[in-house]
Formats: sequence, C-alpha cells, structure tokens
Amino acid sequence: MRIGISCFAGHGGSGVVAAELGKELARHGHEVHFITTQVPFRVTELSERLHFHPVSPLPYPVFPSPPMTLALATRMAEVAERHALDLIHCHYAIPHSAAAYLARVSCRCDLRVVTTLHGTDTRLVGIDPSYRHIVRFSIEESHGVTAVSRSLRDSSVADLELTVPVEVIYNFVDTDRFRPGLCPQLRASLAHEGEPICMHVSNLRPVKGVLDIVRAHALVSEATGARLVMVGNGPQRDEAAHLASELGIGGKVTFTDLLDDVAPYLSCADLFVAASRQESFGMAALEAMSSGVPVVAMRVGGLPELVGNGCGLLTPPGEVEALAQAQIELLGDEDRRRAYGAAARERAVTCFNPGAIVPQYERHYERVMNGEPIHGA
Repeated sequence: MRIGISCFAGHGGSGVVAAELGKELARHGHEVHFITTQVPFRVTELSERLHFHPVSPLPYPVFPSPPMTLALATRMAEVAERHALDLIHCHYAIPHSAAAYLARVSCRCDLRVVTTLHGTDTRLVGIDPSYRHIVRFSIEESHGVTAVSRSLRDSSVADLELTVPVEVIYNFVDTDRFRPGLCPQLRASLAHEGEPICMHVSNLRPVKGVLDIVRAHALVSEATGARLVMVGNGPQRDEAAHLASELGIGGKVTFTDLLDDVAPYLSCADLFVAASRQESFGMAALEAMSSGVPVVAMRVGGLPELVGNGCGLLTPPGEVEALAQAQIELLGDEDRRRAYGAAARERAVTCFNPGAIVPQYERHYERVMNGEPIHGA
C-alpha cells in the first residue's frame, strides 16, 4: 500500500508512535509518506520506501498565526494525487483529521482516511467548545478510527458522542532498542554510587503531574536517599526545579533535556515514575518497561491496561503520599523490584512488540480499503 502519515514531529507520544509505525510499515514493504512540518525525530533515515513532504504554512501579517490546517490539507492533497496514495493515517485528531477531510474532498483520487486518537486530542483539547463540533465531524468522516487504549476509546465515544466504531490498537515499542543494561557507564554521571534512580520522562506539562512527582520525591528521598532524574523540556521545568529547592531536595533532583534517544537513560533507572492526571496509554512507561524498569504511576486512563500485575504499582489518582509510599516500598525490597522489572520487560516483549501490533494496523487498513466493517468492540 501507499500510505501517508500525518502527525506532530516532536517528542510527544503521538509523534513517536506515528514515526515508529511508519518505519515498520516501510520494513513490511509499504510505501510511506510522512506529511509533517519536519522529519519526525524518530525517523533518522529516509529511503525509497520512506519519504518526507514538508508542510510550510505561509506567515502573513493579516493572520494571527499561519493557517496550519489549510497548509496541511493542501499538502496532503498534493501528495495523495502525485503519489497515488491509498490512504492517509492521521495521528492526533487535531488538526490532522480535519485537514485530511479537506484533502479527501478536494483531491482527484479515491483517498481513504484513518484517524488514530491519542488522548488529549479528544479528552482535553477536543472536547473544548472551540473545537468539539469539527473534531467530532472529522473523526466520524474518517473511514477508520482507532484508539490506543480501551479507556481512551470509551471516554472519546462518551465525551464526543461518537457513533462510528473505534478499534483499539495498542502502542508498541522497539524492544531491541529499549532494553536493560544499554549504557551502564551513564549511570555514574546521573547518580552517586549506591544512589537509587527514580526517573520521569515527559514534556513536563501540567497534565503530566510534574509537581506531584517532585512533592512525592521529597518523601522518597528522605526514606531511601534516592535521586529523581527528570528527563524532558516543557512549561513546568523551571517551576519544578524551584519547588524542589523549596522542599530542600534541590540537590537530589536532576533535570536533563529530552533527548532524541532516551533509551540509555531509561536503562539506568531503578523505577519509572508517572503522576499524570490523564494518560491515554503511557508511551514512556512502556519504553521503561521494555528497559526492564518497574513503573510506579497513578491509576488513570490506559495505564492499568499497560502495567500488568507484577510489573509495577498503581496508586490512587492525585494522592501524592501513596505515590511516594509505592516507590519507597519497591526501593526497600530489591528482590521484588528486580522481579517487577523482569516481569515488565517480559510483558513489553510479549504483548507490545512491533510484530504483535503493526499487523493489526495493516488489517485495519485492508478493511478500510475493502469497505469492510471496522471492529469497535
């Protein structure tokens, strides 16, 4: 098949999934065309089966900001016609599915559209009255719709009153790239000898519960001497650093820029910590599991579907002390922590590897192309 992929090219989970899916589809013999503002950061090399088409909205003084949706729709239509695309796969409904609808009705080809819901596109931004009507319309006008967890499917259907079937296809991880013991020498640069490492990886937005992680670490550090390594850039980085200083743990919290390759960092961690208020799936948590790291997180969204029994501990949403106690519990029992890490790795390898997930997308595409029913249950 000839497949267009439209996504955000940055470090967010939806862009990671789109990039990794595109690479896997190319390996399976499909012709993949990324239609984005820049090459997705996880795509390090283009090839005869992996192409990139830049989207460049025109800045003009009359516009408060460049009209991204129109520029994206125009580029989609151009690429679809020039390369005879079979379908465009939109990752994150805003603005990609609306742009794809415009491209489909304007281009001179029978273009199919698949939209994957990733989380805040339907749970946070998409339900705002400023966007809801068109977000719902563009999703329902897609020929196929998927969601990255059952939790996200159910909440999106309820919140947007969707009437189309939504198939659940989980995210996947490259278990060869994310594995234990990648870079043992890196650990010495992150923590002192014998100092446990609790790690968090995100774009440090409020929805990620960044400040709660710092508050919890004040308790964790006092009880265990552990260090918190925060990997990421975002709007709450400075506030989190200031809070750590206020709590007297500034010397026990390390901030590191979000890198294109976070795998070596994750392989150094003793625990992965998350405190999201909403989390449709938890891509960073899956990458930690694949690295053999147990997950301690709040029980929200799709995380209970990802973090199986014995792979980590899930705590009540918003309860900072419970989040801290779970970390203290695992750091205080090395045998249990190691067993949880091994189980997390096994679950990632068994259930969330590309070989298990990518064929589900291929079957979804085939049903869309053949006009067959989409399985939404």
